Amino acid sequence: MLAERLAEARRQTDSLFDILKAEALYERPVAERHRIVFYLGHLEAFDWNLMGDRPVHAEFDKLFAFGIDPLGEGLPTDQPRDWPAIEEIRNYRRTIRAAVDETEATDQLWNVAIEHRLMHAETLAYLLHQLPSENKLAQPQAEVPAREGKPGMVRVPAGSVILGRSEGFGWDNEFHEHEVQVAEFEIDRYKVSNGDYLKFIREGGYQEKSLWAEDAWEWKQGIVRPVFWKSEQIYRTMFEEIPLPLDWPVYVSHAEASAYAKWIGKALPTEVEWQRAAEGAGVGNAGFRRWDPVAVTADPGMVGNGWEWTSTLFKPFPGFAAFPFYPGYSANFFDDRHYVMKGGSARTAECLLRPSFRNWFQPHYQYVYSGFRCVTR
Repeated sequence: MLAERLAEARRQTDSLFDILKAEALYERPVAERHRIVFYLGHLEAFDWNLMGDRPVHAEFDKLFAFGIDPLGEGLPTDQPRDWPAIEEIRNYRRTIRAAVDETEATDQLWNVAIEHRLMHAETLAYLLHQLPSENKLAQPQAEVPAREGKPGMVRVPAGSVILGRSEGFGWDNEFHEHEVQVAEFEIDRYKVSNGDYLKFIREGGYQEKSLWAEDAWEWKQGIVRPVFWKSEQIYRTMFEEIPLPLDWPVYVSHAEASAYAKWIGKALPTEVEWQRAAEGAGVGNAGFRRWDPVAVTADPGMVGNGWEWTSTLFKPFPGFAAFPFYPGYSANFFDDRHYVMKGGSARTAECLLRPSFRNWFQPHYQYVYSGFRCVTR
């Protein structure tokens, strides 16, 4: 069963590289990240560094081991010539896959390999999304009919919330299960839409310094709109540019979401509030069925159609213990500079939609498929 799941995860990530034209593999569509070619080797290097008992290609095992999470250290400066030829990397991948498939490892390690790959199936899509459409081969996606909806807020009564998990597979930051009390609050029925955010921009909110934290204001200088908007009229989907879909959820950074919430006189929910509001929510636009969002009213649940920012800094739960075989997975990011996201996007694997799963990113990173909704207390 685990071997079949890993094979399916490989098919999912392979299909992403298949939509690229060959010359695009050495592009760096997001300045803060590695060139795409890194990820071609990274997924196998990770699997072997996790489960292997000997070097297969010591240079590549190290070269493709770690991604980038830049925080003031400057942007990467490597050039395409600094990376191996594609056929060398593909030979490395074939060797690693054959070796991994013959490896005896614990179920926990197999699950880590599977879910790590599926996370990259989403984060790699963030990078590919920023490539010009001529570098990609367009793919079909499921159609979702429009649906009317009445905006507004939903009252969530006071009560208790269970965070985390106590058994089964989960990443180290998901443990341990604990109960938290939540006061009554109200939360937006739907995610904030592009149309909502366009009003914020056109009424001057995006340029109003008082709405931004000091470091966020410094960061946004020169940034005039969400990164997925080419203009206030044109939206960049994965494969084409279309008229701005006003009813789709807006995808923005945490800093941008926070400024909007302050402008409208509300706040971002805490992780606990979001979890309380999402209890019993079904799964909507997720699981690789689409490349793009759908209207917020067509997917009214809280799981799918875009992650959702919370105001909660990413920190350990009580009783946290780092994975001994991957000690930096979570602990390296307990730095008061990353915020928790919950839910999932169209490109989130179904196994990662579990209530205990926690995602996180820096507040100024714009390329995530993450929107938000607001609360009042």
